[in-house]
Amino acid sequence: MTDQQGLTMADLGLFTGAPQHDHFCRMQDLLSAREMAPAAQPYVWPEGEAIDLPETYVFDGVPRSSKEFLADTDTAALLVLVDGVVRHESYFLTGGPDVQWLSMSVAKSFVSALVGIAVAEGHIAGIDEPISSYVPVQPGSAYDGVSIKDVLQMSSGARWNEDYSDMSSDVFQLSAATMGIGGTLDDFVARMVRESEPATVCRYNSGETQALGALVARATGRSVAEYMREKLCEPLGMTSAGYWLLDPAGTEFAFGGLNLTARDYARIGELYRRGGKWLGRQIVPAEWVRDSVTVTAPHLKPGRPVVGGHHLGLGYGYQWWIPDGDCGEFTAIGVYNQFVYVDPAARTTIVKLSANRRYGTSSEESTNREVETLAFLRAIARHDH
Repeated sequence: MTDQQGLTMADLGLFTGAPQHDHFCRMQDLLSAREMAPAAQPYVWPEGEAIDLPETYVFDGVPRSSKEFLADTDTAALLVLVDGVVRHESYFLTGGPDVQWLSMSVAKSFVSALVGIAVAEGHIAGIDEPISSYVPVQPGSAYDGVSIKDVLQMSSGARWNEDYSDMSSDVFQLSAATMGIGGTLDDFVARMVRESEPATVCRYNSGETQALGALVARATGRSVAEYMREKLCEPLGMTSAGYWLLDPAGTEFAFGGLNLTARDYARIGELYRRGGKWLGRQIVPAEWVRDSVTVTAPHLKPGRPVVGGHHLGLGYGYQWWIPDGDCGEFTAIGVYNQFVYVDPAARTTIVKLSANRRYGTSSEESTNREVETLAFLRAIARHDH
């Protein structure tokens, strides 16, 4: 474990327009972190003939330059796999093949996989169980009696505002808890407030994933990092060390504190593209993978989930975003434009790691560029390989 307490998340100037590429490449050196060692038998991606990126992509009916988009969004890494083979790999700014980059909410999809594994192993009886059967919460608070499934689907009914341009929003209070301000992350989860009936509204809520991290830790008796090291890092053959950022109590920032290389992030996308199977071994149950990337209720359909008062136009599964369409696409998305995007029809997984400095300076797509990133990644996946 590294222990660097001299810097707080607020010191980074997140969502102020300040450049972040000098920070996201070394978060394990700036904040307390728990290391996950590389796999004993690393799996190195095979490399095929390099493909050219499309020179342009279409967004809002207008052709746009791929090169300019990569620069404008402070891209650090772009990795494209087709049929599990590396076909494009490029790095910019402070990115690099051996650089562990901050996941932001891409971590949520990894935590979801850990929940699925814990269910399969019998640590968790089932996702219809109340999460409060495993995680201590205050009576009558948001997670008291609410099913694990509703938390997985960001549909617990908890009151929440995930507005990155509002310094008083809940997501900023959660960030304060990472530094022990107002209590620990577990304290924050225990006292969250209920607002609506569960399973009626999908309200994107980083607190939900923090609750799922507590679930994994309580149910397995292991830290999130320890459990992930054994259940994902080792069997997937991760080639580099990974890190989870920690609060002062030693609890992982389950909602967004994972740090991996681009090549290791790609493993979760490829694992799910392959139905949870890796080199002939079922790592995550196939049914869990299918349910994770499927819209299963009206309030989860594309356009219905709410993010900080606006809509991305995407649907939601078990901590995965699901674009509209018939290609079976799904994607993990983190603020500042972190993406692990999968297009099964194109047999393609793409990782884009970024530090888009304008992100969160407003709630507008023109600064956040998430829908545009999806258009760009789709253009790559559907480009003639």
